[in-house]
Amino acid sequence: MSLCQDILKSLNSVILDKEKKLALALSCLLSGGHLLLEDLPGMGKTTLARAMSLVLGLSSQRIQFTSDMLPGDLLGTSIFNEKSRDFEFHPGPVFTNMLLADEINRGSPRTQSALLEVMAEHQVSYEGKTRRLPEPFFVVATQNPLDQAGTFPLPESQLDRFAMRISLGFPSKSEEIRILKNENRDPNLPALTSAEGIVTLQNEVQKVFVSDPVCEYIVNLCIQSRTDQEIPNPLSPRAARAILAAARARAFIAGRDYATPDDVQEIFPAAAEHRLRKGNISSLDTASYSDRILNQITPLV
Repeated sequence: MSLCQDILKSLNSVILDKEKKLALALSCLLSGGHLLLEDLPGMGKTTLARAMSLVLGLSSQRIQFTSDMLPGDLLGTSIFNEKSRDFEFHPGPVFTNMLLADEINRGSPRTQSALLEVMAEHQVSYEGKTRRLPEPFFVVATQNPLDQAGTFPLPESQLDRFAMRISLGFPSKSEEIRILKNENRDPNLPALTSAEGIVTLQNEVQKVFVSDPVCEYIVNLCIQSRTDQEIPNPLSPRAARAILAAARARAFIAGRDYATPDDVQEIFPAAAEHRLRKGNISSLDTASYSDRILNQITPLV
């Protein structure tokens, strides 16, 4: 679709030399999933999240996770109003289209867990009331590798809420020279769509046809993760659904109304690797168990 290509072109003007990673990030958001960006500090994680909110025309809030942060700092809190003599709920930063959770693994486990309901149900339950979040709603979280000082491991249940995890990695020499010359900084990226437009794109993505053999291929990949004794964590049915949704989005971005095994293979490492590993990820090696699974299972089509 031309709009998707325009979005990727605009993002590539800010995040240089990362076309495939940007396509994965867009696939994640169009599939309705949340995105986890893991890399060393200073690799462009926050810049990518900000650029995406601008180009997609979404309202956004950024919150820096710290060890002393409380769940109320995310979700909101009730404050007593002296005039009305009653408590009023003041929404937290989660009440937005795109929440940038910066360095999420520097927050305490208590604060990290406050995001579980938000990410899964797109709502906040507080003092007996349920408040819906605006649609679309995405969490784009960044985290530093576990061996960095001052980090708390994300539990497996939290990692599983992220549809995809990507690592930008170092730029090429020529692109890093462009970065030094400030050629990739454009704070005035024009919005190419809107919140309503993203919802429309998400609905179109859900219409992408997936044949029975492609569905069986996805299930076979998941089954292989459950039978291989050297893989710490098997893929759940939720993971299979995330893989299917991301494959649909990847096909849609490529301008097709049907998904193929190539779409599954393209997104599989980003959708599966963070679920397969035991505990938090301590290195930037993003494809180990997932590549092993892909090499063992042959597509049926």
